[in-house]
Amino acid sequence: MAVTTTIKARRRRRPPGDRAATLAFWAFVSPALIGLTVFTLVPIVWGFLLSLSHAQNTIHVGHFIGLRNYADLLTDEEFLRSLLTILIFALFIVPLTFAVSLGLALLVNRAGRGTAFFRTVFFIPSAVSYVVASLIWRVSLFNGTPFGFANHVLGSLGLIHQPIVWIGTPSPPWYWLVLVTARLWLQVGFYMIIFIAGLQEIPRSLYEAAAVDGASPGWTMLRYITLPQLRATSISVLLLNLIAAFQAFDEFYNILGGTGSSVGNAALARPPLVYLYSVALSQQDFGRGSAGGFILTALIFAVTLIQGRLFGFGESEK
Repeated sequence: MAVTTTIKARRRRRPPGDRAATLAFWAFVSPALIGLTVFTLVPIVWGFLLSLSHAQNTIHVGHFIGLRNYADLLTDEEFLRSLLTILIFALFIVPLTFAVSLGLALLVNRAGRGTAFFRTVFFIPSAVSYVVASLIWRVSLFNGTPFGFANHVLGSLGLIHQPIVWIGTPSPPWYWLVLVTARLWLQVGFYMIIFIAGLQEIPRSLYEAAAVDGASPGWTMLRYITLPQLRATSISVLLLNLIAAFQAFDEFYNILGGTGSSVGNAALARPPLVYLYSVALSQQDFGRGSAGGFILTALIFAVTLIQGRLFGFGESEK
């Protein structure tokens, strides 16, 4: 009993240094916790309650209808078509971004003195607003007139005789080229930096040993040394890229036309976020909009989990 009492007394009498460290810890952590609770956790809980309610023209939780909003969306042809749209977009942009960013990383990493310059040049588009880039793509580069940049270049080379209507025609679907190139230009520099970081972690001794064994530089070392050593980095890039693709909104909304005279083009390719934006804000059906957001979140989580399992993400390398 005496020993227990002594231990409890020591625990109650903490040194002043421990108290100061505890106060400092909570002083630094509390703002982040408060912000996380107010701006993230509370909206998530509130949105989930809205998804279970008939929230037409209101954001107040009240008339609970269970999973009816989820059932309505999963049988909604337009919502299912939007899911197909984002799958097609992901099939284009994910492998293309992976290949281009890896290729740029390999070239920039071997640039010698110009490495810092090229890293900066290729990374700058990542800091550009998606809205601004989308408008430039629609108004200047692919505006469909003879004086648009793409039509002017192709016409000067003699490849076309009539200007191509890049946006607005379902066949041929040139709008996919506009959407994919806009996203590619915006994000390829970010993933290039990730690949460069992975390349710089590969020991030079591996390349030297391979050269001693007679391996020729180029494809052989890329296949048997560089790519295996970049396995974790490659999986991370694929996962991040896939999640970003499923969250596409700005380029679709601004290039195909969310407002103005070109609003009709939105039907050509409408991803889930654009469709749910229309449901929640145009139709004022916040219940169905919230339900769609959680369906999309579950889909992203499932696809990411499956992809991680297929590529062995998180497994120890042998």
